[in-house]
Amino acid sequence: MPRAVGRLYFAVQGLAGALWWILVPTVPAVRHATLDGLDPLWTAVLDLPLFVLASALAAVGRRWAVAVVTPWTLLVTLGMVGYATVTGQAGAGALAMIGASAGSLGAAMLLRWGRIPVERAMVGPVAFRPARRTEGSAPLRATLAQMLAFWALFLLVIPAPIACAERRWGLSLALPTTVAGGLSIAGIVLIVAASTLGVWSAVTMAQLGRGTPLPGAMAHHLVIAGPYRWIRNPMAVAGIAQGAGMGLLLGSWLVLLYAVAGGVLWHVLVRPAEERDLAERFGQEYVRYRARVRCWLPRG
Repeated sequence: MPRAVGRLYFAVQGLAGALWWILVPTVPAVRHATLDGLDPLWTAVLDLPLFVLASALAAVGRRWAVAVVTPWTLLVTLGMVGYATVTGQAGAGALAMIGASAGSLGAAMLLRWGRIPVERAMVGPVAFRPARRTEGSAPLRATLAQMLAFWALFLLVIPAPIACAERRWGLSLALPTTVAGGLSIAGIVLIVAASTLGVWSAVTMAQLGRGTPLPGAMAHHLVIAGPYRWIRNPMAVAGIAQGAGMGLLLGSWLVLLYAVAGGVLWHVLVRPAEERDLAERFGQEYVRYRARVRCWLPRG
């Protein structure tokens, strides 16, 4: 089934690429948004065989075609991002190629291994293992330090260039001042509420579980108190809500998309590995907890 999904993705990508090349010479708005000053003839000479045709061949099971289309897609993405950033043109083309790169990489992994091997990335500080046993407030201090570092990375370091690229690439939405102001206020409220949930969750994890949210220093005890009584992953909920709040505050739909995409990737790729580890360490206690408490939304 996963390999069929990978082939289906390449089929859709090939069809989308073919349709795009039909629209480029016939619809000026499409050409302006995705290529602008780039010469479509020279672009087509390379892109039609290496992207459109190679995607179609990958869809029918030609493995060598995957090795052609995936690196080509990554190369074009780098070029388009650089071009859009330097010139301020073809921002939609750069964004589309970023999506194509992510999709091609995921589909290539599905065709190669039948899955996306998340465990290969779960090494070093992000490998699943219990925290070292310590006394006193050490787990709480470590948890708060980790939380601040993650907030700085995922709420400042990453969203800021995304918002800048959105403006530079001409992808920002022109909102009335009153609407933009209202969204900013809503973003601040959401960030404060989500941060409160994050701190509550982190403190509960550190004090009762004697561990941290980081996979490399996980709790020694299953925590089912505090916000964990209502949802299994309150810190993930808080992080996604914080990202969405930053999107509202910055007036950036791409930052909102970044927050949603992060939640989807966490749910699909990281959550299953984390839950397998919890089931192995806590056995039936965790199985019963998982059956009783939902992942994202409290039971009504």
